[in-house]
Amino acid sequence: MFAQLISSFRWKLLLPEKFTIRRLYSIYMIGAFFGSFLPGIIGGDAVRAYYLNKKAKKMSLTLASIFMDRYLGYVSLMLIGISAAPFSLRYFGASPYKWLMPFVFVAFIAGSILFFGLQIGRKFRGIAEFYEYFSMMKTQKGKIIKAVLISFIVQFLNFAIVVILAAGIGEKIPLLLLFVFLPVVITITTIPISISGLGLREGAFVILLGLIGVRPEIATSLSLAYFFTFFAGSIPGIAFYFALTQKAENIKA
Repeated sequence: MFAQLISSFRWKLLLPEKFTIRRLYSIYMIGAFFGSFLPGIIGGDAVRAYYLNKKAKKMSLTLASIFMDRYLGYVSLMLIGISAAPFSLRYFGASPYKWLMPFVFVAFIAGSILFFGLQIGRKFRGIAEFYEYFSMMKTQKGKIIKAVLISFIVQFLNFAIVVILAAGIGEKIPLLLLFVFLPVVITITTIPISISGLGLREGAFVILLGLIGVRPEIATSLSLAYFFTFFAGSIPGIAFYFALTQKAENIKA
């Protein structure tokens, strides 16, 4: 819940229009709750877009801010993962999985170059207007830097969650290794082929933690606990949802 609050401050920095932290936090929580029942782990972004666009003046700029909010979160995640990768090689031995983090990082860089550098998104009608927002943000580098720093705080909170959960079931997982594993796991669970990444997340946990001798049933339990931690933390989103719905009905009346 605290991570969602911190993320709301990041989102506020990136929005072209003025919104209160209270409103952004409520939308974040609603998105987090309903995202637990949608494909991938970014399904909640569509929910966020829906509720924010009710008050936004220009839909394309609002959607672009949500994209940038998610993108900068991944920037911090990728930087943590690739920085820790060289120091974690001893845990992988001869396993080919040691190339997973470098591969994910290179793919992320390549995708960023294609989207921002070559601007291939301009070929798609629904995305072309995003570049108006990106051009605007180029002149506000201070906000981008602050947003990235906030993203680092959010990511370290995610790492802390796994460490605490692992300790709770009697497993001590090296933090350095989590810096490499978790970016890979999160990237895999963004693939929208299962509800909230269920199954994909557990498979990734089993394979990667298996490299350090964690039994499959323990890795699966840790992965599910990680998911339910986020789900439990998003439950207040129901209250925010009913509050916004009631407010909208009162305005209509």
